[in-house]
Amino acid sequence: MSCIVLAYPEIRKSDYQLIQNYRKEHDELFYSVVEPHFTVVFPVFDHSEKEFVAEVRKTVQGVEGFEFVLRCATINKDAFSNYYHTFLVPDEGYSHMVKLHDRLYSGLLKNNLRLDIDYIPHIGIGNSKDKFECKKMVDEWNEKDFAIKGTISELTIVNYNDNKVEKLEAIGL
Repeated sequence: MSCIVLAYPEIRKSDYQLIQNYRKEHDELFYSVVEPHFTVVFPVFDHSEKEFVAEVRKTVQGVEGFEFVLRCATINKDAFSNYYHTFLVPDEGYSHMVKLHDRLYSGLLKNNLRLDIDYIPHIGIGNSKDKFECKKMVDEWNEKDFAIKGTISELTIVNYNDNKVEKLEAIGL
């Protein structure tokens, strides 16, 4: 069992469908597991659900929701597997997401922060063990002039176990 903090983007229905249709074809790892999202806190195994939820609730007090705009896709090599991932990364809202991530890792969770890998706020849209397949996905998106605008107004704490996501609590920003 692990606890994770996700931020589900509030976006236009047409943008949601665009992302989901793409993920259905290209995201073999997570499409059937979880909706499009930004991961704000990655899996934590060494705290109880109760401690984890209380910490997140306390840490985000006073944090306000924010807007973001996705305008580009990037490729990222998974640090823990042979997979490459295709990400949609925000232009606007990037710093808000990074600061929120850092804030959540400042207290009880500070020893869970991975300093050996960069935190890149993103919505995953595809993956492959073939880096050139992910590069093709990135080029496909970046050849278009797109702007997916949205808002983050709450964080969702989930339990991730056996490739299933179970919502524990949503916390408004």
